[in-house]
Amino acid sequence: MLLGVTCPQSEAAERESHRIMSGLLCRKRRKEAAVSDLQEEGKNAINAPMSPTPIDLHPEDTLLEENEERTMIDPNSKEETKFKELVKVLIDWINEVLVEERIIVKNLEEDLYDGQVLQKLLETLGSRKLNVAEVTQSEIGQKQKLQTVLEAVQELLRPQGWAIRWNVDSIHGKNLVAILHLLVALAMHFRAPIRLPEHVCVQVVVVKKREGLLQTAHVTEELTTTTEMMMGKFERDAFDTLFDHAPDKLSVVKKSLITFVNKHLNKLNLEVTELETQFADGVYLVLLMGLLEGYFVPLHNFYLTPEGFEQTVHNVAFSFELMQDGGLKKPKARPEDIVNLDLKSTLRVLYNLFTKYKHLD
Repeated sequence: MLLGVTCPQSEAAERESHRIMSGLLCRKRRKEAAVSDLQEEGKNAINAPMSPTPIDLHPEDTLLEENEERTMIDPNSKEETKFKELVKVLIDWINEVLVEERIIVKNLEEDLYDGQVLQKLLETLGSRKLNVAEVTQSEIGQKQKLQTVLEAVQELLRPQGWAIRWNVDSIHGKNLVAILHLLVALAMHFRAPIRLPEHVCVQVVVVKKREGLLQTAHVTEELTTTTEMMMGKFERDAFDTLFDHAPDKLSVVKKSLITFVNKHLNKLNLEVTELETQFADGVYLVLLMGLLEGYFVPLHNFYLTPEGFEQTVHNVAFSFELMQDGGLKKPKARPEDIVNLDLKSTLRVLYNLFTKYKHLD
């Protein structure tokens, strides 16, 4: 081929290549425009007058198949104190459980969606090994792991009658509501030493595609109820009635119990003025049991000046053992409830002592 001479075949090939590339570019621009239009349609549907706070949508939130739906939490709900507290308590709990695994969770959606953390959490809490691959990078592998983990969770929760409000797609899709439902159920099942805020509700925006159009609905989702109900303790007692229907009489009951405990603790020059806080570390409960039963409790059996959550829980649990040794039934409350300043639980424990020992000098 001579310089400056263009081969006819080469010119034809160049024109065909240019035509193909132009076609591809046009199709790409049309697709991008369609995505943009769908996003705009979704935003317009959601950011209607009924929803004062605009919601930021990801492209995948609007690119839905027919009858497919997505859910997202209203931004206002995410800013509510109880919701933030629930998320923080659950993150702190997971990190405490998995501290030896050197796993640190910072964001529930981003850190739990692939099943890796959930696997470790369930294995640690349940003292069992799941038959899953340790590391899965592909989406198929992640969903297979999630399926195994969630089946194991369902086996644990089914006898308790828990409503399963999550699935593989919702967890892998980083649906925060589904993730929170799952974690709350696990925390309650394994009697986590934490106190979840009660009656946490969020406003959820549901986006669904029907007949080619995006439709939205706003629903209220309940994430937690009361601790007793979530623990499955549906039997109510006098203290439930007292708190719910006769709060004005609560001070009378507290005063009677303070008089009772001080009658005995004064022998050690100790005095209680606040039931909510002064029994939380378990020390007064242990000493009170020794006084009521007439024995000295060796100091090596409990922490006289406890440091940290574990030592305080140990003290309260030890006092419960002393109560059972004294012929009392196992307290309905958990040691963690007392440590976490749950007044109703503290009153139940002290009232049981009052009932048995009120006639002592």
